[in-house]
Amino acid sequence: MPVLRNFVGGTYTDAVDGVTSSVIDPSTGDGYALAPVSSAQDVDAAMTAAAAGFETWRDATPAERQRALLRIADAVEARADEIVAVECRNTGKPVEATRQEEMGPLLDELRFFAGAARNLEGKSAGEYLRDHTSYVRREPIGVCAQITPWNYPMVMAVWKFAPAIAAGNSVVLKPSDTTPTSTLLLAEIAAEFLPPGVLNVVCGNRNTGRSLVEHPAPQLVSITGSTRAGMEVAVAAAADLKRAHLELGGKAPVVVFDDVDVAAVAEAIAGAGYFNAGQDCTAATRVLVHGRIAADFTDALAAAAAATKVGGPDDTEAYFGPVNNAGQLDRVRGFLDRTPDHARIVAGGQRIGDRGYFLEPTVVAGLHQRDEMIQDEVFGPVITVQQFDDEDDAVRWANDVRFGLSASVWTQNHGRAMRMSRRLDFGAVWINTHLPFVSEMPHGGFGHSGYGKDLSMYGFEEYTRIKHVMSHLG
Repeated sequence: MPVLRNFVGGTYTDAVDGVTSSVIDPSTGDGYALAPVSSAQDVDAAMTAAAAGFETWRDATPAERQRALLRIADAVEARADEIVAVECRNTGKPVEATRQEEMGPLLDELRFFAGAARNLEGKSAGEYLRDHTSYVRREPIGVCAQITPWNYPMVMAVWKFAPAIAAGNSVVLKPSDTTPTSTLLLAEIAAEFLPPGVLNVVCGNRNTGRSLVEHPAPQLVSITGSTRAGMEVAVAAAADLKRAHLELGGKAPVVVFDDVDVAAVAEAIAGAGYFNAGQDCTAATRVLVHGRIAADFTDALAAAAAATKVGGPDDTEAYFGPVNNAGQLDRVRGFLDRTPDHARIVAGGQRIGDRGYFLEPTVVAGLHQRDEMIQDEVFGPVITVQQFDDEDDAVRWANDVRFGLSASVWTQNHGRAMRMSRRLDFGAVWINTHLPFVSEMPHGGFGHSGYGKDLSMYGFEEYTRIKHVMSHLG
């Protein structure tokens, strides 16, 4: 099998000790590459390169940063088919779905942050003290350590490095150990337009990530991952007073009132719940439906699940592919095996075949608020259904989880929709839709979903620091 290499200082480099791990194609369960398990020494080399890259890049003008990101976007677009093919080997996702649903937003995000580089705003200069002029500078932070997950490897890489680079920082990014290949390819493409050391990619496991966070060079640590991983990063970052940006798990409530078109809303929620095999922290996988329509809605949702096609990368009709790895398949099946007696699996619930990590689209009804499938993130193609009788119950149960990333409310009553959007304690609330993102709007949650924002100018500002400059006029 081919052996992958880290990308450091603008070129591919070998890890020092030669330790590797297998990279598995989730659609087959077979290994197709070996990736380095980078040591603290490898991380140190990447940080040294990033520090040198920052010295050059911090002085680039906003126009120069914009031009670089626009050229990266154009180069990525020109090689889109190649990148999508690599990503689908990474993840097992259907090629057509990945091309249509991920490549377009990825390119838009690169171009959005290219524009953001020239649009930083702040307080105007003025004399706030007699005979003294003050102004505020927004400056890059420095070296940024970033860790991305396996559910959207190429998209999450762009969410991380694009705003950091647009603001004038340099980056050392560690992709998930199960999905490193598309991130390495993106770094290779970007290197043509960036000074050496501005974007570095180091492969490895949890210990590698720990070395990134604990290294003295980074001034900010950003992770998209599990709540457990985010807590560990926060603790390690606090030891050196590094800034931390944590985009973690979710358990999105989907509140459906009794004035909706049952069949149409069930189909829409199935689409938002099963997209990417439910491996999305904002997935519409926790439905709370009004009792008057609960039975009909559950039946419609089960029918939508049965109609959802599952398949590998080459299946042009597949809506989603396998879960990412054997451990995740076992985790999701464990939730289903522990379904309590008062609940029932009304659709799916079984593994598909014995090759790869495919699971049927699943619906579980009759669950109670304290059940683990309601409280814990399953991160698989499993939609749960609960029943409520009034708006206050819906709000109370929706908010009664540790997570606070996203939610949606489905109703034709405008006043109710506005009340619910105010009362739902989540970082994003959709009304009569679920899952769309745009580059201009922030993404980030509350509680155990972490803190900090991705996307938008709010996400861009995360990668800057504020300096007050005062000049005596006398």
